[in-house]
Amino acid sequence: MTRVSAPTPPASRPTPAPASRRPAAPRRRRRGSGPLPYLLVAPASIMELLVHIVPMLLGVWIAFISLTQLHIANWLSAPFVGLHNFIDGLNPAGPIGSEFFSAVLRTVVFTVIVMAVSWVLAIFAAVMLSTSFRGRGFVRTLFIVPYALPAYVGTIAWAFIFSQENGVINTFLVDDLHLFGGKPPFWLLGPNSFFVICIVTIWEMWPFAFLMLLAALQSIPGEVYEAASLDGASLWKQFTRITLPLIRPANSVLLLVMGLWVFNQFNVPYVLFGATPPKEALLVTPLIYQNSFSSFNFGLGGAMSVLLMILLLVASLVYIRLALPREDPK
Repeated sequence: MTRVSAPTPPASRPTPAPASRRPAAPRRRRRGSGPLPYLLVAPASIMELLVHIVPMLLGVWIAFISLTQLHIANWLSAPFVGLHNFIDGLNPAGPIGSEFFSAVLRTVVFTVIVMAVSWVLAIFAAVMLSTSFRGRGFVRTLFIVPYALPAYVGTIAWAFIFSQENGVINTFLVDDLHLFGGKPPFWLLGPNSFFVICIVTIWEMWPFAFLMLLAALQSIPGEVYEAASLDGASLWKQFTRITLPLIRPANSVLLLVMGLWVFNQFNVPYVLFGATPPKEALLVTPLIYQNSFSSFNFGLGGAMSVLLMILLLVASLVYIRLALPREDPK
């Protein structure tokens, strides 16, 4: 009888060792929008609301009511007059409107003069002090002294300088140089008062422009000027072809900030002339102060403030559209 042999099982292959796996990265916990970010922003938001937003809204509301000294104790009961205050302020045929437009035009001329002279002085000083020389730090510190002084202290000092009787200006011009026929002129009255506020404001504003332009010039690599000088470019071409284009972004922001500050200038004319400046030196903000706190016509003063805000907003938007650099769309 023939035996049938059982089939031999195939040789078992060794089981391959499992490949080494990298340890799984710990899963990051998704942070929910908890109250912490809102709590951190809340103090600044509340202060912004109380200091800027609420007073601005109240000023806009005052422009639509007849708020005088009769209703100042209970200003919520002041009668609503609609656009009457705006019509008085914008009517060039009326005394209020003509004075308002004259003050706006005078303020525009004042702003252009102060900005132009301040920028020329600042860019000249910044270019001169951008190169290293002995005593540069002392000169830089000396130039920013007007910006470091309190505005009221510097303006009061200028008021004494331009005093008619004992001022330094009249002492030098009349007593030393024997000008004006021996009669000291009035600097804080009449047409001269406009040039006085221009000089004092330039003295206060140009150090700020100097600091901004100096910081912008220090960001320009020195190799650019070295290459330009090797190519035979003159100093004027280096200034117009290299310096001005490279500082254009900082310069555009500087001119915008200076324009807003100078146009809203109130401290200099108020300290020099008091609450009633001469007609030749009456700017927009002192005019608003006169109508609000001297004539006690707060509704008209609020309307002028709203008109001034709209004017500055429109001018700022146009300037930002035309002057500030824009990113190319990708």
